[in-house]
Parts: sequence; structure tokens; C-alpha cells
Amino acid sequence: MDDQYGALKLSHQLCFPLYACSREIIKRYKPFLDELDLTYTQYIAMMVLWEQGQLTVKELGAALFLDSGTLTPLLKKLEAKGYITRRRSEADERSLLVGLTPQGLALRDRALSVPVQMARCVRLEPEEAKELYRLLYKLLEQDEPEEQE
Repeated sequence: MDDQYGALKLSHQLCFPLYACSREIIKRYKPFLDELDLTYTQYIAMMVLWEQGQLTVKELGAALFLDSGTLTPLLKKLEAKGYITRRRSEADERSLLVGLTPQGLALRDRALSVPVQMARCVRLEPEEAKELYRLLYKLLEQDEPEEQE
């Protein structure tokens, strides 16, 4: 292959192993989350709510890097399962508040085993996992990609 096309090789793309690894990790979560009747995205939304309590949809979306178009159907499903409530803020009717129900809070106890089970599925030393976490968040915290000259 001509050198001018080297940048187009899949083996030169950072995005591909990130994408493939993300899909693989989510696949490994599936059997554990099936026991909780949650999808991966529902699970991470619940994790934020367990940690932070009541939030606006906008705050929840920012924490998860999700837009409202993705979040709204997810929240409707969690509400239908009885895990969350959604209501308009009295202070600002434009804001929709998301909070946990007693059933949603109780689900947290059942979810305690998930991180332990996942730790067995990911074969990284603790220091490697910390470094990967740091590097991934370094990528996520970048506002705009730098222009290449």
C-alpha cells in the first residue's frame, strides 16, 4: 500500500481499539446487568443517581456524556420500572429533575456485586487500570481536538 494512505490503516487508529474495547466491556457487563434488568446505559445512569442523588436531566447528561435525545427514552424506561421519578423543578419549570424511588435506591444493594464480578473479567493490574482510567479521562476532558498543521 502506498505510504500516503498509511494514516488510513485501521492499525494506526486510536479510535478503533477504544471502540472495540468499549463494546467488549459492555458485552461482559451484560449477564450481570441482566440479573438487575438493566442495560449498560441504564446502569451508569443509576450509578450517577446513587452517587449524587437528585439531578436535572441536563446534569445527568453532562455526567454521562449523553444528549437528551439518548437520555429521555432511557429515563422513561427507568421510570416505568419504578426506579426513578421525573418531575419539573418548582424553581425553574424548564428543568426536569430526576430522583430515585425507594425501589431504585434498594437496587443499589443488588448492584454491589457487579463491580466485583467485572473486576474478574478485566485482566489488568490495579496500577494499569488506574493509568488507563487517567488516560481515558484525559481524552474525555478535551474540549475540541487540536488542529493539525
